Parts: sequence; structure tokens; C-alpha cells
Amino acid sequence: MELFDLSGRVAIITGSTKGIGKAIAARMCQHGAKVVISSRKADACEAVTAEINRDFASNGGEAISIPAHVGVEGELRNLVDKTLDKWGKITTLVPNAAANPYYGPSAEMPDSAFEKIWEVNVKSVFRLCHMVLSGMADAGSGSITIIASNSGLKGSVELCGYAISKVAEHQIARNLAVEYGPKGIRVNAIAPGLIKTDFAKTLWTNPKRLERVENLIPLRRIGDPHEIAGTAVFLASDAAAFLTGQVLNVDGGNAVV
Repeated sequence: MELFDLSGRVAIITGSTKGIGKAIAARMCQHGAKVVISSRKADACEAVTAEINRDFASNGGEAISIPAHVGVEGELRNLVDKTLDKWGKITTLVPNAAANPYYGPSAEMPDSAFEKIWEVNVKSVFRLCHMVLSGMADAGSGSITIIASNSGLKGSVELCGYAISKVAEHQIARNLAVEYGPKGIRVNAIAPGLIKTDFAKTLWTNPKRLERVENLIPLRRIGDPHEIAGTAVFLASDAAAFLTGQVLNVDGGNAVV
């Protein structure tokens, strides 16, 4: 248990009021971390914070709410500053918030959709990482786990803009791992497969489509948000102390088919 103990860690998880982000926040709190619940809507942040403190807080774990729109640089800065005001440090960052306003072929994707995908999925991740990296470097340690996607590992007709953004996230993790490894900071990415979340509902609510997808997965099922959360806890913990610059596929084996 000590290898996975997150006592004394302070984690910001963006997009953490539902789905994968919420599951990660809950499990990190359960393992003793102080976690920041953050999304655009204050009421949703407050509700999830109360739920996690009631159902998951243990070993000194605690959740607080700091709403932020990741596409607005000033709100990201406020998120970091308020976390530091509350707990004095940020040891762990999980950029999870994402956008995908368009499904379909690349030739028909509006510029506005691609710009939104790039702003939220790439630029905000890059900005937020750099807002916390200097403090981590001063402390001589820290971990960042970017929630990417296995859609960034293969071609796609429907997820063109989203998939491109996820490739960029993979490379952000690799580049920052090389740049900040000498300062004791680890940077990795998780590439989930299809997970049963509201965000991915378009991909799993159609029974025929779901059956087709599951037949391409060696485990023959889609994933649950808490199965991604376990990997995120591992990457934030001392159990992953020698792991950096990696993209971990958590997809039921889909990437190897």
C-alpha cells in the first residue's frame, strides 16, 4: 500500500466533475491526496467535491472546488494560484479536460471546430503544465499525467481533429519528460480506449456500433472510468518513480490488434 500512498500530494485534475476526471479525483483522494475538483460549472464542482469528501476521503485525503474554463488562460492561472493559496504546493497535475465538437471526415470539419479542439486539448494542456512546472522544479519533484487517447495511435475517419490533438498531447508528455526529468519531474500520458462516459456517448450508445467496437478489443468490452483512475494513481505514486515519457495504453488491448 505504501507504494501507492498519495499522502502529502496535492493534485489538480481538470474536467473532474464527471467521467474519467471524477474517477481519478476520487481514487487519488482515497489514497490520501489533496485534490482540486475543477470544471467550468461551479455548482457541479461543489457537488462532486461534497460527494468525494463524503465517500472517498481517507488517509488525510480532501477535495476542494476551484472552477475554471481551461480555454481561458486567466482562469487557469487562477486555478493554480488558488491551489497554492490553499495548500502551498502542487505536486501532481492531471490535465483531463477535453473537447470534441465534431465527428466526421476531415474535409467537412469547420475551422471553428478544429480551433476549439486545439485550444482546449493542446494549448490549455501546454499552458497549464508550464504554470506548475516551475514550482515542481523548485521542489525537485512532481508528476504530470496527461489524459490523452488511443485515437492518437491510429487513423480515424470520424475523430480526425480530436485524434490529431491527442497525438500532440502524447508529444507534450515526451518532450516535457526529457526537458524536466533532470529536475526530478515525471511526465506521462494515459491513452484510454473507449470508456463508458458521457463524453464518448456517441461511440457506445448504439448497440450495433458498440458490438462492432467490442469485437475489436481483446477483452471484448469497453472500459470503466475507474479503470483509468487506477493507472493515474499508479503514475502519481512512488510505484512509478522510474517511469517517465511514456504513453500508457489502457484500452483492453485494442492498440495491439
